[in-house]
Amino acid sequence: MLLRCKREEKGQALVESALVLPIILLLLLGMLELGRISNAYLVVIHAARHGARYAAVGATNAEIISKVHQASLPLNPEAMLIAISPQQARQAGSDVRVIVSYPLQLITPLAGSFLPNPLTVRGEITMRVE
Repeated sequence: MLLRCKREEKGQALVESALVLPIILLLLLGMLELGRISNAYLVVIHAARHGARYAAVGATNAEIISKVHQASLPLNPEAMLIAISPQQARQAGSDVRVIVSYPLQLITPLAGSFLPNPLTVRGEITMRVE
């Protein structure tokens, strides 16, 4: 009787694995994509903060853009959109705002059906000019 039960359940593990494996892969790919998005967001915020700090101490727009590109090293600097306001005539005590946007290309095909591809990651920092 015991041998008969084992022979009938021979393919059960294979069927269970075939049912669960796509769900596990979907979760793993989702975590991978979420990690990439979070990393890009942190890099963009970091770059915007460096640019705003550099602008707050009196740097020119070209120097600010260069500093943002240096601070966003893992990402492609040519794809970044950098906006600085006000463009010129920054007075001590006024605010300067640096906005950095980056189009992140998603690599998981299923994420493209839920999120726009490329996903725009945006960081905005405002500091007072010294």
